[in-house]
Amino acid sequence: MALNTEFIGRTYPATEPYLVGREKIREFARSLGESSDLYFKVDAAIAAGFPDVIAPPTFAIVVSMGAGEQVIFDPELGLDYTRVVHGDQRFVHHRVITAGDQLTCTVTVDDIRSVAGNDMITVKTEIADAPGLPVSTVYSMILSRGTDSP
Repeated sequence: MALNTEFIGRTYPATEPYLVGREKIREFARSLGESSDLYFKVDAAIAAGFPDVIAPPTFAIVVSMGAGEQVIFDPELGLDYTRVVHGDQRFVHHRVITAGDQLTCTVTVDDIRSVAGNDMITVKTEIADAPGLPVSTVYSMILSRGTDSP
């Protein structure tokens, strides 16, 4: 079954604030094999001009993933999650994420299209800090396989 294209342009309410923790950043950096002191040591981050340890650029996925579930699991969309594969991920950073940030996400469905019997949905997640200033924009595309099949 094809995805509901009326979702294009739909924006979901902002998420509850996500408090970025030092240990979460450190765990994420370790999982990537990162070794920069900026991800692990507060004094190194402060010496580099940051208020606390900073997150690797792809840490934005940790914050945005839950927000994207608003779209993926919306029953009106018509997405069968068992047929989903990850298609693309892209980040546009406006500033680094640091420990102590309180971030909210607002998700918008950017596009839905069919290609070779599969549906592709692209969502844009705007991540903002507590004052509402932009931190990152995350673009995610997933592919729902065989949506034209009975």
